[in-house]
Amino acid sequence: MSGEKGKAGTGVWGFDEVLAGGFSRGHVYLLEGVPGTGKTTLALHFLLAGAKENERCLYMALSETAEELRQGAASHHWTLGDNIEIYELLPPESLLDQEHQQSLLYSSDLELGETTKQIFDTIQRIRPSRVVLDSLSEIRLLAQSSLRYRRQILALKHFFSRSGATVLLLDDLTAEEADKTVYSIAHGVVRLEELAPEYGPERRRLRVLKYRGQKYRGGYHDFVIDTGGITIFPRLVAAEYRKAFTRTPLSTGITEFDALLGGGIDSGSSTLVLGPAGTGKSLIALTFAMAAIRRGERAAVFVFDEELGLLCHRMKPIGMDLEDLQKRGSLLLHQIDASELSPGEFSQRVRESITSHGVNSVIIDSLNGYQAAMPEENALILHMHELLQFLNRQGASTIMTVAQHGLVENTQSPVDVSYLADTVILLRYFEAMGEVRRAISVIKKRSGSHEATLREYHIGKRGLTLGEPLSAFQGVLRGVPIFTGDKAPSRGQDK
Repeated sequence: MSGEKGKAGTGVWGFDEVLAGGFSRGHVYLLEGVPGTGKTTLALHFLLAGAKENERCLYMALSETAEELRQGAASHHWTLGDNIEIYELLPPESLLDQEHQQSLLYSSDLELGETTKQIFDTIQRIRPSRVVLDSLSEIRLLAQSSLRYRRQILALKHFFSRSGATVLLLDDLTAEEADKTVYSIAHGVVRLEELAPEYGPERRRLRVLKYRGQKYRGGYHDFVIDTGGITIFPRLVAAEYRKAFTRTPLSTGITEFDALLGGGIDSGSSTLVLGPAGTGKSLIALTFAMAAIRRGERAAVFVFDEELGLLCHRMKPIGMDLEDLQKRGSLLLHQIDASELSPGEFSQRVRESITSHGVNSVIIDSLNGYQAAMPEENALILHMHELLQFLNRQGASTIMTVAQHGLVENTQSPVDVSYLADTVILLRYFEAMGEVRRAISVIKKRSGSHEATLREYHIGKRGLTLGEPLSAFQGVLRGVPIFTGDKAPSRGQDK
């Protein structure tokens, strides 16, 4: 990534999008984070991006040796070529032989002055376009006082501004007291953070705290470090993605279901399927996906709760060969591990299914698993709002499922997102004539009218079948209805 004109690309996937093109050239930036958050890896990305543009790059190491840096680069299959020079800033006393070390004592003033002189001399000799100084902790240690540290940082800033280089200053935040001196001096500040959830691996995120004269994407952005480096998942802003499309009614392929929905669902809308465990929420969601594939469209299914192989095995006997559709390219199946995947990465996968794979229908099964990836309910609502807005503006139809607690009476949803959905389908168990049956109803549809009735539905060899409205029952939603008709209704079993 070379960045926009006049900017230095970071070389990190997604970071230039956060920074609106990269770092403005000729300025000093602060990259801070506790050890292990990925500062060195990001800094190497930055230099490698410059090397690809034939720029002279310099890594000034106070805390690591050149060999350690090369080993770290090799772990990502990187080679630090001729355009990247690593200069180890050695403490002045290490330049002396053993005899002098035993007979001479250097004051901290002299150590700091010698270190600064090495920095200035090296930059004047190499004249790099990009510089990484790793790290400010060693300079802070040599300064030994806040006042001298501030003076030193100012001297470095003035020198770098005259050199014309784009500079990254790394800080590992190991000082006992936070010193915001560099914040006021730096042109931009980026903080890397590492979170340790109660279960699962660590999660990393970054935030741009400051960027002078430049609009950037604020807030937290999830990122991962893997072989090959860092990948950043910019926070999704739905307002940036608008696509012209014509809203059209989409049939489910089942006449009775379409009647219940008032003709089907609309393209560019979201549908929520609510119900207790075992009521067939996944099947109903996949029914929409099958209808989309029959129309010649592509669908993507993101499965949180169920093992993908078991889902394929369950659906095959009722006429849904998911594996075959995946081989044909009509269906994209994604197994999502909530403990391993950050919300930002999930949003990115959904976004790519639309922008890169031409998907028209998205199934999220279920939001219970999505909530497990993001325990804070308020954050889940905000994530879902942006994600649904993005999908709606792309003309995609979205079907989400939520498993409610309880089986018959007093069912409750672990998270209430019904107000975000354009259509809400409610599933219920009810007892009648000595049997446990299932009822379906549509309780909300923003884009038009729908049936206000409840219909019994059956899951069999033909998949999903719906019966006539349950007009002879009262209290179906309570689970134990009262039959008010003349003749006991029969269940419409498959032939």
